[in-house]
Amino acid sequence: MCSPVLVCALRGIDAFRALGAALRGWTQSRDRLSTGDSLPQALMALTPEVTFRQAILFFTEADLVTGKARFYCLHYPRLQEHTKLTQICFSPVVGESWRCRAESLFSYLQAGAQVLCTVLLIKPGVWSRRLPSILRNLHLEKFSVVGMKHLELGAAAASALLPREVQQDPAAVEAHCTYLTSGTALVLCLQRPNAVKKLMDLLGPEDPQLAQALDPCLWRAQYGTSTVQNGFYGSRSYPMAGRDVKLFFPEGLCCAQCQTVQEEEV
Repeated sequence: MCSPVLVCALRGIDAFRALGAALRGWTQSRDRLSTGDSLPQALMALTPEVTFRQAILFFTEADLVTGKARFYCLHYPRLQEHTKLTQICFSPVVGESWRCRAESLFSYLQAGAQVLCTVLLIKPGVWSRRLPSILRNLHLEKFSVVGMKHLELGAAAASALLPREVQQDPAAVEAHCTYLTSGTALVLCLQRPNAVKKLMDLLGPEDPQLAQALDPCLWRAQYGTSTVQNGFYGSRSYPMAGRDVKLFFPEGLCCAQCQTVQEEEV
């Protein structure tokens, strides 16, 4: 008889790329530890269509739940006995409410990208000259501006916006912080489906010269002059977007309370 396998239905922002990267790292670590097959093997669906077909094989609509408690449903099917399933439902967050709602698997997969919020910071010296064209581009890309303020960043706030690799270089940190604190920045909270990834795709690489080589229409290619004065900061991930919204807009947003805004308690 075959050994049991663990089947997980996972959801997340840019899930296929993120899970693929995680599995590659896990596989490399496993291979360094053992050359045998005693350690677990992992497979994942590569497209939404394959995900749907595989999910309905192992799960029913009632098995999938969502909510702030971030539930997960796990099944342990035996490969030769698909009709005998053991289900475990749990929340990794101790003390949170166990509220959840049933969700149609078909409806979820057909619904498309969720409406999300992200933060765009237009750096000093850029927004005062180019704001009309930037707002026009945001409108063309179907972003809604649900928060806007101009402010002077302190050194701590400026440092928190820097990529991790930049934070390892004291000289680079000083150069970035000196520029970011040299004048007034304009901070926008933007909302649209799949907002975080869409904004990152529009901004392009941190280095304007690399952005120019990839696509002259990328915003950092158009408005940036160096890796320090590259025009924009944008939230690089959904967790960072939640952090940035709370940091810059603690008073709240002028938008309808979509599910993700409610979950992040903005």
